[in-house]
Amino acid sequence: MTLRKMKLFIPMLALVAACAGAPHGDTGRYADLDGSDWPALTSPMPLDPAMEARIGQIVAGMTLAQKVGQMTQPDVRNITPDQVREFYIGSVLNGGGAWPNMKKDASVAEWAALSAQFHDAALRTDMTVKIPLIWGTDAVHGHNNVRGATMFPHNIGLGAADDVEMMERIGRATAQQVRATGISWVFAPTVAVGQDRRWGRTYESYSSDPQLVARYGAAVVRGLQGELTGDGDVVATAKHYLGDGGTFQGVDQGENRATRAEMITTHGAGYYTALDAGVQTVMATYNSWNDVAAGENHGKLHGDRYVLTDVLKDRLDFTGFVVSDWNGIEQVQGCDKTRCAQAINAGIDMIMVPEDWRAFITNTIADVEAGRIPMARIDDAVTRILRIKMRAGLFDRAVADSRFNGQASAIDVSALAREAVRKSVVLLKNENAVLPLRADARVLVVGASADSMSNQTGGWSLTWQGTENTNADFATGQTLLAALKEQLGDADVTYSADAAGVDVAGYDAVIAVLGETPYAEYNGDVRFPAPVQHSLLHPTDLRVLRAVADKGVPVVTVLYSGRPAYANDLINLSDAFVAAFLPGTEAGGLADLMIGTDHDFTGRLSFVWPGSACSTGEHAGDVVQFARGYGLSYGDRRPVGVLPLPETPARCE
Repeated sequence: MTLRKMKLFIPMLALVAACAGAPHGDTGRYADLDGSDWPALTSPMPLDPAMEARIGQIVAGMTLAQKVGQMTQPDVRNITPDQVREFYIGSVLNGGGAWPNMKKDASVAEWAALSAQFHDAALRTDMTVKIPLIWGTDAVHGHNNVRGATMFPHNIGLGAADDVEMMERIGRATAQQVRATGISWVFAPTVAVGQDRRWGRTYESYSSDPQLVARYGAAVVRGLQGELTGDGDVVATAKHYLGDGGTFQGVDQGENRATRAEMITTHGAGYYTALDAGVQTVMATYNSWNDVAAGENHGKLHGDRYVLTDVLKDRLDFTGFVVSDWNGIEQVQGCDKTRCAQAINAGIDMIMVPEDWRAFITNTIADVEAGRIPMARIDDAVTRILRIKMRAGLFDRAVADSRFNGQASAIDVSALAREAVRKSVVLLKNENAVLPLRADARVLVVGASADSMSNQTGGWSLTWQGTENTNADFATGQTLLAALKEQLGDADVTYSADAAGVDVAGYDAVIAVLGETPYAEYNGDVRFPAPVQHSLLHPTDLRVLRAVADKGVPVVTVLYSGRPAYANDLINLSDAFVAAFLPGTEAGGLADLMIGTDHDFTGRLSFVWPGSACSTGEHAGDVVQFARGYGLSYGDRRPVGVLPLPETPARCE
């Protein structure tokens, strides 16, 4: 090993030591924060003098255009490899629904080939020192944009598993999938602490418990990043900083009205542990923060220096770089998609400008030349970007130099995903021990979700919203219907999507698979004052269940949902009720639990389950049907009985 490489390796050892030093699942002193001040952290990766000197020499030799190019991140749909070379682009991303040559069925080899084209272009600039590209992707439940990649349960389900060791393994497996496509940066984990189930991103939150989020955030970072320079390591991102899970009435990208103490103790929890685990990038949040109690309105946090620099970079000692969200700068007052001096001055280092990146480069150069952005701030941003590229080994080794690169087998991690499903679903009701079903049971399966990979996987699956997918688009995995047929046999499973005209006589049980249709982000919001009741939002599911209930044959209901669902009417019509959340591609894990005695339910709610259509979380006046931590196993004999059905108003007050 050369002296230079040895010096670059020293921070890797520091990261490994920092990660290994804390017990898995330990949130340490952060669990006892009183909210009086942000914790003073020390980065687990202290700045290496040799690396910093090398970066300083590179930055000193760069033109302003080259520096701004490094800070610019277009979407691959809107830039060519040759433009990466021409404009000195530092990063690209593939948004949800972006694929090589816009082929939804692009192979792993095609992904890797496109990555190689972009990386090669970045190394063909006219710069004296060639700066490698870093490609980011939303691999939020596996490498979910890639056809054939195993998809894990979404975070809300994984939170119910409360298994930190498994989360680290999921991080490792996801990193392996991502490296197979030649990509080296993942926009995960989301460490939002969801507070209101109206929020369309509730399923991206592990829990309403900040300490569970903190444990998980650190574990996923450890899993994704490893030692940062290995074959199966990627750069991780803690997002969305700060307070995205606590907006007023759950409005996505809305206003968080938390006090400073609440921000510190609740919404900051996942960031402290992620930073301790060595996370290299942080993504800014769309939401604003209005500390009403203190009379301090910070506005959109993409433009708030206090949160991005004073707290994150200074107090929390974050030495990586901050990336904006998709066109996030345009939400800062006085800014648009192509220009935002305030966001850069506040501490955004890399700006995600998917479409209008050329105008952004032109305008940012003009802002620097006019003195609206200090050159020192530009140099700091570029320094941070180059630091992470060096820490990740991108200067010393091509991304393609990985044993996983281009390997289709690397994206199949179905055994781990099936384990995750078994651990992440929650049994809410099991009257008269209806479950488990006998291995020779004859069952009638109803409900469109039983044979819908789209409803089973939810948003951020092949496309951004998870819509416009058919079962054929998923080259791996099983629907629950397919899994039941595999385990019980085709002859003993009958399926009717709408349950029209079915006769339940002659069956040992009915399995009703109900579910939300896919959504992501703000499209998934249920806006106040609308009630949040599953059967109101999806009335077909109630009709299907009524068609088979109270007919003398036990009914087992499985519900796919991205939020804790008020569903007392559905639960009352069911003898057994399983909250499956969004289990991903491997529904065989559900069948494993429902049939036979080899497996048992261990999942426990990581959010409260509402007892009325207007209850949205754990706020004053909310009706809780099942507390956080509730869940049955087969040995439990806790009858649920008939649940109360409070009147559902036309609008919530």
